Amino acid sequence: MNKVQFCLIGAGRAGMVHARNIAFNIKNAELTAIVDSERKVLDERGEELGVRNLFTDLGKALSSGLFEAVVIVTPTFTHRDIALRCAEAGRHIFCEKPMAIHTKDARDMIKAAEKEGVKLQIGFMRRFDHPFLQAKQMIVSGELGEVMLIKSVGRGPGLPPPWTYNVSESNGLLGEVNSHDFDSTRWLSGGEYRRVYAEAVNRKVTELRDRYPDFYDNAVCTVRFDNEVIGTIDGTCPAEYGYDARTEIVLTKGLISIGETRGEAFMSCDVKGVIREGAWRSWRNRFKDAYIDEMRSFIDCVLKGGEPVVSGYDGLAAVEAVVAANASLKRGTPVEILQ
Repeated sequence: MNKVQFCLIGAGRAGMVHARNIAFNIKNAELTAIVDSERKVLDERGEELGVRNLFTDLGKALSSGLFEAVVIVTPTFTHRDIALRCAEAGRHIFCEKPMAIHTKDARDMIKAAEKEGVKLQIGFMRRFDHPFLQAKQMIVSGELGEVMLIKSVGRGPGLPPPWTYNVSESNGLLGEVNSHDFDSTRWLSGGEYRRVYAEAVNRKVTELRDRYPDFYDNAVCTVRFDNEVIGTIDGTCPAEYGYDARTEIVLTKGLISIGETRGEAFMSCDVKGVIREGAWRSWRNRFKDAYIDEMRSFIDCVLKGGEPVVSGYDGLAAVEAVVAANASLKRGTPVEILQ
């Protein structure tokens, strides 16, 4: 086998990022089937991607024999059941973040993949972004000493989908948006989460307060790792100024800064001295190459038999931290994470 055939499960906005990469940007991959609950969406996506095998029923897709791997890009609360069915059918699994709502669900996914001998990779694309990779390599080299403090920012211009408004059922902003920060901060720290404390407010989407009293659109967390690294993670959605995914790492012998709000190499200045610069407007643009590289890495695992760079255990660690952060919001105190 020199090419991996894929089925896309969930043909929404994020799903189409992966679908287009598989269909058009990666040579040793082929998109052979799509599953989505909406027939109209299926027909539109199939026409765009040149895919004829369209299913509203996952079971029929799995029994078709048309693919070796799946890309799961559905609402988080569906990931566990879909992943278990795919694993039992012998399909390799690429699952978008967040891995799951509950830690037990994430563990079930790991157990199923291990039992059936299929690959399981979680979609934390920051680990494949060149600036993040460069930072990790510099940390590992020891050139700037040891990591002491990490500050990670995850802010987006739009609200997450409506099903996320009930935080008790979705893990809210910290799950849907800041899962990336919880993963990348852990990865860069080289440690495991030990304590999380969170504060959050609803300042911008006040019309949701009555119906969803636990909804928040701004959050900040302080975190501590088992290797004495400490850090902060903050999130805002919607952030009207654009998409923001910056990270700052303070080391014993220096500083590493990743990312910037300026999106394009363009700046204008008028006669009054007012400077205007374009900001990133979408995660799809900021991490365009990283999305391609993470899928290439997954394909290499399937073809060559290696282990995923981002494993199910990495996904579980992020879920544990997010769950702890939301528990901290309710309790008003730091929450310990026991390993």
